[in-house]
Amino acid sequence: MTSDRSGSGDPARSLKLLWRVPDAPRRGPQQRLNIDTVVAVAIGLADADGLDAVTMRRVAQRLGVVPMTLYTYVPGKAELLDLMLDTAYLRMPRTDTAGQPWRARLTAVAEENRAMFEEHPWAATISTGRPPLGPGLMAKYEHELSALDGLGLDDVEMDAALTFLLTFVQANARSAAEARAARQESAMDDAQWWAANAPLLEKVFDPTAYPTAARVGTAAGSAQGAAYSPEHAWEFGLGRVLDGLAVLIDRPAEQAGPEPR
Repeated sequence: MTSDRSGSGDPARSLKLLWRVPDAPRRGPQQRLNIDTVVAVAIGLADADGLDAVTMRRVAQRLGVVPMTLYTYVPGKAELLDLMLDTAYLRMPRTDTAGQPWRARLTAVAEENRAMFEEHPWAATISTGRPPLGPGLMAKYEHELSALDGLGLDDVEMDAALTFLLTFVQANARSAAEARAARQESAMDDAQWWAANAPLLEKVFDPTAYPTAARVGTAAGSAQGAAYSPEHAWEFGLGRVLDGLAVLIDRPAEQAGPEPR
């Protein structure tokens, strides 16, 4: 399970911050920072060093203020996380796929999210069961639903189909990030790692005891150049996700659900 999740802070405060609802005017010196600056610094820290690097103290240090000053802009890390995620959503590319076949439209949606996770790997680690309902998420949701609109799905099916697609993309992004981290931590690529561990594996592994695993594992490793290939997993998995959605989208009209009201 992920340790970070959206919507874990004060929801009323998060919504006000996400939509930049101004607070009542306060007395005292004029504030020299703004929410956008705070969020930009937090995203920079997360992009470079992961979410664990994003603490109120460290963000404050980067901004040249004491931590208590930062709390006048954002009440805590939970709300800051909502702002970071919504900002990443807001900056995503929005490909115009009007008039294209539905597979091309959904592939574009998947690629847009994949690119976002590659730019911000930390975003793939966040549980979004309670998504930050900010302008970035709403623009993203509206854009992505347009790829499913007019395909004969009812509203619930449209939402479920989009969730199905995006869940795959996020899972693939997490696995790709873990593979990159393993290479960085070991200072070896997969081929080097397997070569270094092959002598010990040959001593303990009896291929006759696991004939299917030995055959399939060898074939997959040879084809992919590693036990796991994020790129192969992406191409294979996305194709199967689209094939699964085709059961709904390409079904005969008489089997479709009722028209949305």
